[in-house]
Amino acid sequence: MIAWALRRTIVPILVAGAISALGCSLADAADAADTAATVAERLGHEAQMDDWGYKFLETMTSEIGPRLAGTDAEVRAAKFAEAKLKAAGLDVHLENFPMTVWERGIETATIEKPASQRLVLTALGGSVATPPAGIEAEVIVFRTYSALLAAPLGSLVGKIAVVTERMVRTQDGAGYGAANRIRRAGASEAARRGAVAYLHRSLGTDSHRLAHTGALDYADGILRIPAAALANPDADQLERLAAQGPVTIHLTLTPSERENGQSLTVVGEVKGREKPDEIVLIGAHLDSWDLGTGAIDDGAGDAIVVEVGKLIASLPQHPRRTVRIVLFGAEEMDYSGPAYTKAHIDDAARIIVAGETDFGARPIYEAKLPAGAAASSFGSVFGGLLPPFHVLLSREPSRQGGADVDGLMRAGVPIVSLQQDGLDYFDIHHTADDTFDKIDPAQLAQNLAVWAMFTYLAAESDIDFRRLPSPAP
Repeated sequence: MIAWALRRTIVPILVAGAISALGCSLADAADAADTAATVAERLGHEAQMDDWGYKFLETMTSEIGPRLAGTDAEVRAAKFAEAKLKAAGLDVHLENFPMTVWERGIETATIEKPASQRLVLTALGGSVATPPAGIEAEVIVFRTYSALLAAPLGSLVGKIAVVTERMVRTQDGAGYGAANRIRRAGASEAARRGAVAYLHRSLGTDSHRLAHTGALDYADGILRIPAAALANPDADQLERLAAQGPVTIHLTLTPSERENGQSLTVVGEVKGREKPDEIVLIGAHLDSWDLGTGAIDDGAGDAIVVEVGKLIASLPQHPRRTVRIVLFGAEEMDYSGPAYTKAHIDDAARIIVAGETDFGARPIYEAKLPAGAAASSFGSVFGGLLPPFHVLLSREPSRQGGADVDGLMRAGVPIVSLQQDGLDYFDIHHTADDTFDKIDPAQLAQNLAVWAMFTYLAAESDIDFRRLPSPAP
């Protein structure tokens, strides 16, 4: 009833906006701007009361669960999202693209010497398998990744290389970016020095015996060796034991790959009433890792953007520009951004702004707009809506948007970044603990409100983020 009453209140405001748009006076233009701000503000408050997105997330994580890229579960998730967006009034279609499908198998490790004990670890996405009987070898522990890189070529022949460098906890996730090369490139660097397998301390900020998975990148021309992430306490254990003398591990990993697979991206649109060829794009990735149920990574992002689409589609009058909701497939295995950019490179000039949400469901604390936008009239209106949601409009421009939209950004598309509090995000990220109970509905609603306000304002306005003057230094 409250939501319906809000929509009834919005109707005369939208009518007034349509009438004012027909005139040419500065007063009429000001009225139109005020109307857009009013509608955006009410969308933000409606987002606080509507639990449609929260229920979307609950169903997806409970009834579908993990959504590993290229698997039947990812297809079920795409079909589920397609049906929900259609029911919400959006124009929806699916896009597929080819990929190599990787799936986890058995993953075990035990310390054989100096005393038998089990290790908790998980294979990295894309890792090759060990021989069926596993690998038994002495470990060489490097407390930093730089120490591994400093090891001479040939110095690790027949050994298992282990990097135990700790990831730094930061609010904005910068610690993950700094440590990412340990997981991404470590296996090839270890193989370059003769190692038969590679292990690293999980890229996580927790102290639980849960390993954090994630994709690796094998270098061309280098032998591909099995690779896995250790739970952080187990990395500590190896450090202690290796300081006392030789340590031998038995490692078994049996992942598999399937060529000629495919992934699905879900695209829903609210067509613009005046400028349907101009697009405001917001997205999240539909796939997840297979250890948990992908609630924070990135089910929360999916819930946010699909409900933004639903709220805007339910308005009595669509915004002037088209709002495009994208649920990207196969982000975790690095296919999503390149595949979408390749398929839509001709759209780049028509995409007014793009953004993605892929950092869980903790509150947004800062909004970064394309260069010059914070000081523009658009920035003034948007910034004026943020204080009740405890969000600061930064004067610093957005410089990155995330893996799914990076390709669009390189093609010249302006990017928005709505920065969330990530202090504890990497306690759970890519682990079996990524489950629905970690989602706070009030915090999810705050994200939804800020995204809804920004998306509506950008779609209703005439702003050209590409042509704004950069702020003075």
